[in-house]
Amino acid sequence: MCGIVGYIGTKQAQEVLLEGLSRLEYRGYDSAGIATIEKNVIRVEKKKGRLQNLVDFLEKKPFRGNVGIGHTRWATHGVPSDENAHPHFSLNKEIAVVHNGIIENYMALRDELTGLGHRFISDTDTEVVAHLLNELYTGDIVETVQIALKRIRGSYALGILCAKEPDKIVAVRKDSPLIVGLGKGENFIASDIPAILKYTKEVYLLDNGEMAVLTKNEVTILNAAGETIDKDVFVVDWDPGDAEKGGYDHFMMKEMMEQPKAMRDAITGRCAEAGAFFSGLHLDEEMMKHINRIQIVACGTAFHAGMVGKYYFEKFARISVEMEPASEYRYKNPIVDKNTLLIVISQSGETADTLAAIRLAKDKGAWVLAITNVVGSSIARESHDVIYTNAGPEIAVASTKAYVTQVGCMLLLASYLGQLNEKLGKKDAVRVCNGLAKTPELIEMVLDTQEKIRKFADANHEIHDLFYMGRGLDYYTCLEGSLKLKEISYIHSEAFAAGELKHGPIALIEDGTIVVAVCTQEHVFEKMLSNIKEVKARGAYVLAIVQESHEEIGSEVDEVWVIPKMDDDITPIPTVVYLQLMAYYLAVARECDVDKPKNLAKSVTVE
Repeated sequence: MCGIVGYIGTKQAQEVLLEGLSRLEYRGYDSAGIATIEKNVIRVEKKKGRLQNLVDFLEKKPFRGNVGIGHTRWATHGVPSDENAHPHFSLNKEIAVVHNGIIENYMALRDELTGLGHRFISDTDTEVVAHLLNELYTGDIVETVQIALKRIRGSYALGILCAKEPDKIVAVRKDSPLIVGLGKGENFIASDIPAILKYTKEVYLLDNGEMAVLTKNEVTILNAAGETIDKDVFVVDWDPGDAEKGGYDHFMMKEMMEQPKAMRDAITGRCAEAGAFFSGLHLDEEMMKHINRIQIVACGTAFHAGMVGKYYFEKFARISVEMEPASEYRYKNPIVDKNTLLIVISQSGETADTLAAIRLAKDKGAWVLAITNVVGSSIARESHDVIYTNAGPEIAVASTKAYVTQVGCMLLLASYLGQLNEKLGKKDAVRVCNGLAKTPELIEMVLDTQEKIRKFADANHEIHDLFYMGRGLDYYTCLEGSLKLKEISYIHSEAFAAGELKHGPIALIEDGTIVVAVCTQEHVFEKMLSNIKEVKARGAYVLAIVQESHEEIGSEVDEVWVIPKMDDDITPIPTVVYLQLMAYYLAVARECDVDKPKNLAKSVTVE
């Protein structure tokens, strides 16, 4: 959620830190700060609000020094303020710390350190780490950090400076992502790849319990036992331009426009003449003979992709599927054993609740398959199998191209498993692949209709409520559309299964209420028509999304948006693009910060 960047080398650290933090704004934050060392003195500056507040201040009073750490904070402990922003100082201002995660026993440590004469100026859990290091300092910051970690409970990615040892940065990771970037005469730390992509594509991906000690010419990696270890260098295949807006007003629009390419990349090499195919998966025909239960775990947008996946798995593989939010999974004592296939979905590959679910399921013997976008992420590394969505970097907080590629991969995987357990015939397997092969073109057709979507948004941006309804796959698409609208426009919205209309939601319908009726499923089209008549009778303004074979619905509704005629199983992919665009243009019309909506973060790395 928060962002970390650190630099040691020959450049002015301030320049690198501010550049890196600007690349991490998409993660969500409410304050920003940096610390640098100059002539064995640590200087810290931090500002509440947008990063630009810090940039403006430092333009007038720049920091010098070739080593530093920076941070964008998303408040957990303490309100957004200058005092609560990172980095945090020790009592004698000789140690500075940035931190992502949560120190669970910070209150006990704070009470102990207060008794020893330490004075705290923030409400955060992180400040405790700086004071603890100060109290325990042995003259060797690496040794001191190792001692301190034995006292700390919780999750953390830490970047640490020590004024007495100005030639190094210490970084450590537990349950919160952290990478080390490798340069020539310079090295970096960061919570995410875009922060340092301008400077290097070679990184170490730190595992839990590992510590990195950086000087400008060397990086040493230590395991939890303090032993030096060798790690493979991971080479990032993203282009620095992938993290730029490319002329668009917002990253979200750029990423929506990239969805045709993202879908091509997601399915390329995975559709053979006989149907779906995944190279490199250990999950095979023999293993499928023993799988009697599939569980899908995810959060937010990925959870909605999982709901679509549940529909696909049960239809094509005929296996019972349980769907659970990752934040609930490990607290419900789930029924998991060696015959369970756990499928986890995460754009970032670092979602804390999803990682916890993986560890619980693995302990109980389940086979874990991850669907994620980020190569080398924690979820990818801790799962038995991984399918990459190949969507490319997604910077906007509101996920778009990650979602459509997740849905595409879920459909391919369901088809593949159905082939393995012989519940899906070759003809239907080929039909699925042929349908998916058309999705890039279908998405482009929807993207070409933006002008009418903009007009709808301009005419309706002052609304306070909006409702979505659908059946089957359309219901899951409605859930995702409703989430997008809430995330970026702050309009209250709800999505409900249309058959549940009379069981409560219809009480909210009155004159002028906008209802988006998604009606792309042929076998329930007539049922949807009845639901539309019910809300129309209560005064609703109905916008219907249908396949072109049902354009005649225009006589029953106020507005119609059309997708081409296609296989019903494919419709969630082009249909959701309409709902993404609608949310985007409503947010723009309301002058919202589309890429960085309030209170939200791209990667939720704490529980």
